[in-house]
Amino acid sequence: MSSMAGLGASQHGYPPRSHEPWTKLVHRERLPEWFAYNPKTMRPPPLSHDTKCMKILSWNINGLHDVVTTKGFSARDLAQRENFDVLCLQETHLEEKDVEKFKNLIADYDSYWSCSVSRLGYSGTAVISRVKPISVQYGIGIREHDHEGRVITLEFDGFYLLNAYVPNSGRFLRRLNYRVNNWDPCFSNYVKILEKSKPVIVAGDLNCARQSIDIHNPPAKTKSAGFTIEERESFETNFSSKGLVDTFRKQHPNAVGYTFWGENQRITNKGWRLDYFLASESITDKVHDSYILPDVSFSDHSPIGLVLKL
Repeated sequence: MSSMAGLGASQHGYPPRSHEPWTKLVHRERLPEWFAYNPKTMRPPPLSHDTKCMKILSWNINGLHDVVTTKGFSARDLAQRENFDVLCLQETHLEEKDVEKFKNLIADYDSYWSCSVSRLGYSGTAVISRVKPISVQYGIGIREHDHEGRVITLEFDGFYLLNAYVPNSGRFLRRLNYRVNNWDPCFSNYVKILEKSKPVIVAGDLNCARQSIDIHNPPAKTKSAGFTIEERESFETNFSSKGLVDTFRKQHPNAVGYTFWGENQRITNKGWRLDYFLASESITDKVHDSYILPDVSFSDHSPIGLVLKL
């Protein structure tokens, strides 16, 4: 575990301001009190060297093989820059036979993998950790939800960490009913069962921009997967109203910060916030920082981070 949060925000090697499109506020319905999220200036100072903490990153990598072999991503370089303890990945797109090639992405980190077995090369999650978990569970224990490799649960001393890739409602909203009436309630029930023994942190791509502040053009997207009223109501019903706190929004009530951009939209900052760290209310006072790393752009998503005091 980290003895401190790692490098200060101003030391992360960000590109010059002219190449920081995330600092542009382009929201179509922005309120006067809203402002563009800039991790360079809005992250808290690092914790002291003698403060025990855990630093967790979560990232929808949108195809691990392609990102590593074609785009030149180095997990080792990211680990050196960010000094994270745990990296949660979604959309690895790996088949089980391919996992062996990627098991040792970072020296001295163990890895845990869950692949889709119903549709090969689809979905998939992984957790890379230098902190040995007490236990690891794959899936949520319901067969119809566990064949796409969407959830890995690591148990640590003080909490459960769930790496989750929530189903996308898809083109023409073909999976909307499955998503909001089946998956979300079952996943929420799984979380609540775990919470009976210790707090829970849910990390991952939850495929929902939960509020208007979380998407650049709300009126144009109300019938698009990820921003339908059904998905947002499901998020509220199954997560927010059940005591899971959106840690980024708690820390930054008025910041417009995105984690996903469509094709060619990153440069204009026309994005969505689809990736979250949700935390049980009982552990939120230990959250030192909840942030986005928008300059890491190998995927159509950027990583998000959480610094948790232990």
